[in-house]
Amino acid sequence: MVMSAQERDELITKFQKHPTDRGSVEVQIALLTR
Repeated sequence: MVMSAQERDELITKFQKHPTDRGSVEVQIALLTR
């Protein structure tokens, strides 16, 4: 199943370390294991 842009943005917001964080380990794991 493909993740929508909104779902992706919600996950990033939940796990990011700072407002512009889009590539931290936590964010990447969340995106890959949702």
